[in-house]
Amino acid sequence: MGTSIRFSILGGNSYRAQYYFRIAKALPQLFQVSGAVVRDEKQGRRIEREWQVATYRNLDTLLEKETPDFVVISVRAGASMDYLLQLAEQGIAVLLETPPAADLEGLKALHERLSLRHARIQVAEQYHLHPIQQARLSIIQSGRLGEITETTVSISHFYHAVSLIRKMLGIHFEEVIIQGKSFQTTLVAGPNRAGYPTEERLVTVPRDLVWLDFGNKLGIYDFTQDQHRSWIRSNHLSVRGQRGELFDDRLTYLADYQTPIHMDLKRVNKGEKENQEGYFLYGIIAGEHWLYRNPFAPVRLYDDELAIAECLKRMFDYIQGGPSFYSLEEASQDHYLGLLMEKALKSGETIRSTQQPWVI
Repeated sequence: MGTSIRFSILGGNSYRAQYYFRIAKALPQLFQVSGAVVRDEKQGRRIEREWQVATYRNLDTLLEKETPDFVVISVRAGASMDYLLQLAEQGIAVLLETPPAADLEGLKALHERLSLRHARIQVAEQYHLHPIQQARLSIIQSGRLGEITETTVSISHFYHAVSLIRKMLGIHFEEVIIQGKSFQTTLVAGPNRAGYPTEERLVTVPRDLVWLDFGNKLGIYDFTQDQHRSWIRSNHLSVRGQRGELFDDRLTYLADYQTPIHMDLKRVNKGEKENQEGYFLYGIIAGEHWLYRNPFAPVRLYDDELAIAECLKRMFDYIQGGPSFYSLEEASQDHYLGLLMEKALKSGETIRSTQQPWVI
């Protein structure tokens, strides 16, 4: 790519905004932060010193001074509508952080006021773009597992997990029957957004189990609060098809009805042992087949940052006329199903989804 991708950030003091700053700093030849809106002047000055990025107190001033290819909105759910409308009126594309709205009414309002007007919006749902998920989806798309019938996702909460369930099963906007059960479990607290634990402390947290029955396909959600950050709880994802199974990093499938094939999905990291190419993820391989090659190598980014960098790259492709990679409609469907899952867990009732206005 001859020129760097220029994006502005609205909500530059948010936790998620720091990812974009780090990615742009690591890949200056590819990404450039074209200013950030930070309403608090003191915090804005701190960001300017730390990241060498210009900050502005409001969106109008940013747009007077900067010419981004698109704007990343990273504010709390439900606070983005006015910004989205303002940017849509000016024809500026938006990469919106998850979730797109706080509740179902907010999702419907986004559809009515933006999607129906063909506003250029994509949503920064990164989980399906993690290297391991891209590798798993490559296997599914190869057909080696046959028709997919079931997936279990135990990685992140609600709408993130729903996005993975849909991608693994090949589900779009089909209706679903949802049942759930929540349990209380006790464990030693681990790290959180604030950092490492400073003492040993027992916490009681919910473990949620939800079944999503799409008729001929089943999604199982299994998540313990803060599991994705825990040192003593493992993440898990499995996919079952008629001819094979993915179970975390293990692939089993049939070459023919008498010949089961067993493979491991192996991460290939440079810089280990005697290798002196630098330390970074090169790709993921199974047997002789590369399932994923890191397009940002040899830059050293961790998986979540690689996935967000992929969002930024695909967003640029999208505004150049390329395909949608995670639309507002998809994000709305995933959050809607996540809200139904929460309702099923709290009520104990069996819940059936209904077709929403964003379903085309």
